[in-house]
Amino acid sequence: MPLRIGDEAPDFTADTTEGSINFHDWIGSNWVILFSHPKDFTPVCTTELGYLAGLKSEFDRRNCKLIGLSIDSVSDHTAWAKDIEETQGHALNYPLIGDPELSVAKLYDMIHPNASGNAKERTAADNATIRSVFVIGPDKLVKLILTYPMSTGRNFDEVLRVLDSIQLTAKHKVATPVNWKQGEDVIIVPAVSDEEAKQKFPDGWDAPKPYIRIVPQPK
Repeated sequence: MPLRIGDEAPDFTADTTEGSINFHDWIGSNWVILFSHPKDFTPVCTTELGYLAGLKSEFDRRNCKLIGLSIDSVSDHTAWAKDIEETQGHALNYPLIGDPELSVAKLYDMIHPNASGNAKERTAADNATIRSVFVIGPDKLVKLILTYPMSTGRNFDEVLRVLDSIQLTAKHKVATPVNWKQGEDVIIVPAVSDEEAKQKFPDGWDAPKPYIRIVPQPK
């Protein structure tokens, strides 16, 4: 069965560019972005991983670890890291999982379940679903799932924006409206009655409709 939001993120042990990890132990009390890319030494992936390295300090501020994956070997990751730094201006500063046997990729439904574990036998079809993003909370539950086509590089600024929303709404009984960014107004969730809302938001709210109650972002 494919993973869904709210499921526990499958645990695994794997080799990475920063040594062997047990995933749940590695998460600890942090948030995590687990993402996969189709293949080392490819153009779109090179731009993605370099850009994300440049954003790492923003994820650090949000108590969020980054970890990448492809079905290449750790030694290939290490060699490719030099190209990422040279062409993108940012050195790789988070671990990459080597998954040549496809075990983690299949565990997270990142690749077709019948895909070959032999890198020489891989086809474009084998790679079609492997540009994935998972946001995982400190409770080890999946909070977000995104899957992109091979030809489209991801918007990691958007991943950061969604992380802000998820962390905020995990703490307060609010939701974030379309195109919301950190610091902007939010919406009181429908499950909160007006009586409870008056206690949580004593300054009141704007309500263009009774079910749309807009308040400043809680601290």
